[in-house]
Amino acid sequence: MYSMMYSSFIIFSISFIVMSLAMLISKKTFMDREKSSPFECGFDPKSSARLPFSLQFYLIAVIFLIFDVEITLLIPLITNLKISNIIYFYSISFFFLLILIGGLFHEWNQGALKWAN
Repeated sequence: MYSMMYSSFIIFSISFIVMSLAMLISKKTFMDREKSSPFECGFDPKSSARLPFSLQFYLIAVIFLIFDVEITLLIPLITNLKISNIIYFYSISFFFLLILIGGLFHEWNQGALKWAN
Protein backbone atom coordinates (compact mmCIF):
# COMPACT_ATOMS: atom_id res chain seq x y z
CA MET A 1 0.00 0.00 0.00
CA TYR A 2 2.73 2.43 1.02
CA SER A 3 4.99 1.47 -1.88
CA MET A 4 2.20 2.29 -4.32
CA MET A 5 1.67 5.64 -2.62
CA TYR A 6 5.41 6.41 -2.68
CA SER A 7 5.75 5.48 -6.33
CA SER A 8 2.71 7.62 -7.21
CA PHE A 9 4.22 10.55 -5.33
CA ILE A 10 7.57 10.11 -7.06
CA ILE A 11 5.93 9.90 -10.50
CA PHE A 12 3.84 12.99 -9.80
CA SER A 13 6.87 14.91 -8.50
CA ILE A 14 9.07 14.03 -11.49
CA SER A 15 6.35 14.90 -13.99
CA PHE A 16 5.66 18.22 -12.22
CA ILE A 17 9.37 19.12 -12.23
CA VAL A 18 9.78 18.23 -15.91
CA MET A 19 6.66 20.21 -16.92
CA SER A 20 7.82 23.23 -14.87
CA LEU A 21 11.28 23.15 -16.43
CA ALA A 22 9.83 22.83 -19.91
CA MET A 23 7.57 25.82 -19.29
CA LEU A 24 10.46 27.93 -18.01
CA ILE A 25 12.85 26.98 -20.80
CA SER A 26 10.36 27.43 -23.65
CA LYS A 27 9.33 31.00 -22.72
CA LYS A 28 9.81 33.42 -25.58
CA THR A 29 11.11 36.63 -24.09
CA PHE A 30 12.22 38.44 -27.23
CA MET A 31 9.34 39.73 -29.33
CA ASP A 32 10.29 41.33 -32.62
CA ARG A 33 8.12 42.68 -35.44
CA GLU A 34 10.03 40.62 -37.98
CA LYS A 35 9.72 37.41 -36.01
CA SER A 36 5.99 37.76 -35.46
CA SER A 37 5.21 38.61 -39.10
CA PRO A 38 4.75 35.89 -41.72
CA PHE A 39 7.71 35.22 -44.00
CA GLU A 40 7.07 36.19 -47.59
CA CYS A 41 10.42 36.32 -49.41
CA GLY A 42 11.68 39.26 -47.36
CA PHE A 43 8.83 41.58 -48.41
CA ASP A 44 6.01 42.88 -46.27
CA PRO A 45 2.91 40.75 -46.81
CA LYS A 46 0.24 42.33 -48.98
CA SER A 47 -2.64 40.57 -47.29
CA SER A 48 -3.34 38.95 -43.97
CA ALA A 49 -1.71 35.61 -43.31
CA ARG A 50 -4.80 34.48 -41.43
CA LEU A 51 -7.24 33.63 -44.17
CA PRO A 52 -10.77 32.61 -43.16
CA PHE A 53 -11.23 28.86 -43.21
CA SER A 54 -14.45 27.23 -44.28
CA LEU A 55 -15.93 25.34 -41.35
CA GLN A 56 -18.13 23.38 -43.75
CA PHE A 57 -15.06 22.01 -45.54
CA TYR A 58 -13.61 20.95 -42.18
CA LEU A 59 -16.83 19.13 -41.22
CA ILE A 60 -16.95 17.30 -44.55
CA ALA A 61 -13.30 16.27 -44.10
CA VAL A 62 -13.96 14.95 -40.58
CA ILE A 63 -17.03 13.01 -41.75
CA PHE A 64 -14.95 11.55 -44.59
CA LEU A 65 -12.28 10.41 -42.12
CA ILE A 66 -14.88 8.83 -39.85
CA PHE A 67 -16.46 6.88 -42.71
CA ASP A 68 -13.00 5.93 -44.00
CA VAL A 69 -12.12 4.42 -40.61
CA GLU A 70 -15.44 2.59 -40.56
CA ILE A 71 -14.67 1.07 -43.96
CA THR A 72 -11.37 -0.18 -42.58
CA LEU A 73 -13.30 -1.78 -39.74
CA LEU A 74 -15.44 -3.64 -42.27
CA ILE A 75 -12.46 -5.37 -43.94
CA PRO A 76 -11.85 -7.88 -41.11
CA LEU A 77 -15.53 -8.85 -41.26
CA ILE A 78 -15.08 -9.94 -44.86
CA THR A 79 -11.99 -12.00 -44.05
CA ASN A 80 -13.79 -13.71 -41.14
CA LEU A 81 -16.67 -14.83 -43.35
CA LYS A 82 -15.00 -18.17 -44.13
CA ILE A 83 -14.25 -19.14 -40.54
CA SER A 84 -17.33 -17.91 -38.67
CA ASN A 85 -20.94 -18.95 -38.39
CA ILE A 86 -23.03 -17.36 -41.16
CA ILE A 87 -25.81 -16.21 -38.81
CA TYR A 88 -23.30 -14.68 -36.42
CA PHE A 89 -21.52 -12.98 -39.34
CA TYR A 90 -24.73 -11.51 -40.76
CA SER A 91 -25.95 -10.28 -37.37
CA ILE A 92 -22.67 -8.50 -36.61
CA SER A 93 -22.48 -7.04 -40.12
CA PHE A 94 -26.11 -5.88 -40.01
CA PHE A 95 -25.64 -4.24 -36.60
CA PHE A 96 -22.46 -2.47 -37.72
CA LEU A 97 -24.02 -1.22 -40.97
CA LEU A 98 -27.15 -0.14 -39.08
CA ILE A 99 -25.01 2.07 -36.82
CA LEU A 100 -23.14 3.39 -39.86
CA ILE A 101 -26.35 4.26 -41.76
CA GLY A 102 -27.87 5.76 -38.60
CA GLY A 103 -24.88 8.09 -38.27
CA LEU A 104 -25.16 9.04 -41.93
CA PHE A 105 -28.86 9.92 -41.57
CA HIS A 106 -28.11 11.91 -38.42
CA GLU A 107 -25.47 13.96 -40.25
CA TRP A 108 -27.87 14.42 -43.14
CA ASN A 109 -30.67 15.66 -40.85
CA GLN A 110 -28.29 18.05 -39.07
CA GLY A 111 -27.35 19.58 -42.43
CA ALA A 112 -23.65 18.76 -42.21
CA LEU A 113 -23.63 17.23 -45.69
CA LYS A 114 -24.87 20.38 -47.44
CA TRP A 115 -21.95 22.00 -49.18
CA ALA A 116 -23.53 25.45 -49.57
CA ASN A 117 -26.41 27.06 -47.74
